[in-house]
Amino acid sequence: MATNITFHPGSVTKPERDELLKQRGVTIWLTGLSASGKSTIACALEQHLLHLQKFAYRLDGDNIRFGLNKDLGFDEKSRNENIRRIGEVAKLFSDASAITITAFISPYRQDRAVAKELHDRASIPFIEVYIDAPLSVVEERDPKGLYKKARAGEIKDFTGISAPYEAPENPEIHIRTDETSVVEAVQKITEYLVSKGYLSL
Repeated sequence: MATNITFHPGSVTKPERDELLKQRGVTIWLTGLSASGKSTIACALEQHLLHLQKFAYRLDGDNIRFGLNKDLGFDEKSRNENIRRIGEVAKLFSDASAITITAFISPYRQDRAVAKELHDRASIPFIEVYIDAPLSVVEERDPKGLYKKARAGEIKDFTGISAPYEAPENPEIHIRTDETSVVEAVQKITEYLVSKGYLSL
């Protein structure tokens, strides 16, 4: 870890940036089992916000695991570091006044708490959204055949089967995707953003 570094603040303050861009940076952290619907909802939410002419960006496995975090595996230590890095990147995007949407299993409460704490220290809103579907439902969906492989012992440390998933205890938003459509989920998140003053329509 480097020690001979000094933080150099920019000449544009966050309130000034928010005012110029007419929106407030916020991180929307979607967590849930594989195949619960996180990526589908994140994609639809990003598209909806962009259609509202808002600066929004989605972080998920495709643009993180294939780049920034391609050096990490799926053991517990690697998962911890994966989420730590995502928390830092999300904070940077939201500091730039983006509505940042993350879609990661992020199975451990402690890791999600670390990501939240990063945002809290920077006075950036952090909204935990529990994308909830019963194990029986996600196993039935299984679009990539991962649960089938995990049950057969072909994938080690698979969340929900051979590795734990610690559900949020007090998420800001709780969405049951076996009972809620993608459109309804996006509407619920959007309405929450408006109610808290993070988004104006």
